[in-house]
Amino acid sequence: MILQTIDWIAIFGFMLVALFIGIWSSKKASRSSSEYFLSGRNMPWYVLGVSMVATTFSIDTPNLVSDITRQNGIAGNWVWWAFLFTGMLTVFVYAKLWRRSDVMTDIEFYEIRYSGKPAAFLRGFRALYLGLFFNIVIMASVTLAAIKVGNVMLNLSPLEVILIAGGVTVIYSSLGGLLGVLITDFILFILAMLGSIAAAYYAVSLPEIGSLSSLFAHPNVADKLDLIPDFNNWELALTVFIIPIAVQWWSVWYPGAEPGGGGYVAQRMLAAKNEKHAMGATLFFNFAHYALRPWPWIIVALASLIIYPELSMIKEALPHVQESIIRHDMAYPAMLTILPSGLLGLVIASLIAAYMSTMSTSLNWGASYVVNDFYKRFLKPEASEKELVFIGRLSTVFMMIIASSFALFLESSLNAFNVLLQIGAGTGLLFILRWFWWRINSYSEITAMIVSFLIALGFLFVGNYHNEQIKILMETGMDRASAAIQVGAFKTHEELLIGVTITTISWLIVTFTTKPANEETLIRFCKLVNPGGVGWRKVINNAELKGHTFSDEDKKSNLPLGILAMFLGIVSVYGLLISVGYWLYSNYLLASVLTIMVIISSSIIFKLWPKLNK
Repeated sequence: MILQTIDWIAIFGFMLVALFIGIWSSKKASRSSSEYFLSGRNMPWYVLGVSMVATTFSIDTPNLVSDITRQNGIAGNWVWWAFLFTGMLTVFVYAKLWRRSDVMTDIEFYEIRYSGKPAAFLRGFRALYLGLFFNIVIMASVTLAAIKVGNVMLNLSPLEVILIAGGVTVIYSSLGGLLGVLITDFILFILAMLGSIAAAYYAVSLPEIGSLSSLFAHPNVADKLDLIPDFNNWELALTVFIIPIAVQWWSVWYPGAEPGGGGYVAQRMLAAKNEKHAMGATLFFNFAHYALRPWPWIIVALASLIIYPELSMIKEALPHVQESIIRHDMAYPAMLTILPSGLLGLVIASLIAAYMSTMSTSLNWGASYVVNDFYKRFLKPEASEKELVFIGRLSTVFMMIIASSFALFLESSLNAFNVLLQIGAGTGLLFILRWFWWRINSYSEITAMIVSFLIALGFLFVGNYHNEQIKILMETGMDRASAAIQVGAFKTHEELLIGVTITTISWLIVTFTTKPANEETLIRFCKLVNPGGVGWRKVINNAELKGHTFSDEDKKSNLPLGILAMFLGIVSVYGLLISVGYWLYSNYLLASVLTIMVIISSSIIFKLWPKLNK
């Protein structure tokens, strides 16, 4: 594949813009750690919302969607669409609580909600566990996708991809702090969306396809079009729809979809002007992330089933790519190799933009944990603001180096997605309840964290052993499915359910057998955040006996209204997501009904908005 001058102009022009923004915002970012990590807590909802969307539009996301769609059809995407439930819960219940907490990071939350040495340990350990270990796994997965795309489209070696794209990213991220990330994200999102839409349009226009109607009528695609899984295929429906909707969304911690909010989503909410802007940012994010953005990727994935129906054909189209990394996720970059000049440069630039937006956010987010929740809290509390900014920049560079090195050992974005799901299995319910139930304590969280990690580690070792046994049986002529049954290999959804069950039971037992946080801490938390409701009644009653005062409004919980708005939001977003599909399928009756439903539910949300922000 040969790039023309116009393609290189698009690619390098975009990189120069990102570098300029990083340099421009560096002066303001250098003023204090609050400016560096939260941009002064004065950002409007639309900037924060677009940044959330840009961050979750990683270079590996189209690959992941292609992998899912090629193997399980469009309905297979419910494994991540189900996270809308927790996303809407964050919008209408937790966004304002996070903004009221006034912490620098969501990890700092531990020492305003819990007390004593366990809370301090939890804060310090989670800062390193999430900020370094977990965050590096995420960035390694993103870097793997960048390596694959760079290899396919530019014939670059892994090291060249890391040095060029990673180098630009780490420079502007370390210089500009969150402000540089937010402004760059705004541009990146527009560019990334233009690139994905252009790629989908051109894929449909290929002579082998011709039009959307021809695409959907093709026999290679016809059985992939269901928007809801076919329940006649019970195992698939259970795996991709029932378990995600019934269990996964509330029980699993996953970056960008944390039950109760957290991570870089919490960072954006904490950077908002006020509670209203925090809610508006997360609402925009959920609409754009789940309803609008997936369709261009899905269309390219469906088109790839016609152009490259088998993995062997992807390999033939990419002879210079190592056979070990040829998976279904390679279908997306393979489709991009046939783009014409001009459009090719735009799409490559958009993919670079997707990579940089995710990596820059992860770098700044991870560095905020290292600086605020480890270095400043435990190593050098007296550190100056200038020193904290310097440590943040140093941490940014360090994490980029480690993540880039680790990326060379991964094979598939979907593999990384499943591992991360398993590590967080069973912790989600705790993150939801800790705001509204005084009894949860530091030991509850420590238990959930340790148990979920050990279970994930155990399944990893067992899975590797089973894979070796399956390979041996397949050499005798047995197919993979039969070999997996014979060796008793766990399926992904079985591992998830086992992990959720054991972890949840474990932390609940510990919650009831250990002491809660001390009363002074719980009272301060109630006064700061005002969660209200039944779960805090005992604490508030005891506080009033000691002379503390709470208004009737403080004692009430806005939770019922928030949950009502949450379900209206779910109806709106899923209605929009599915109606877009039916409009594309030319099923105008269902599309119209769903569109009307979206308008009605959205209108009710906007009528409730003043009460939700009361």
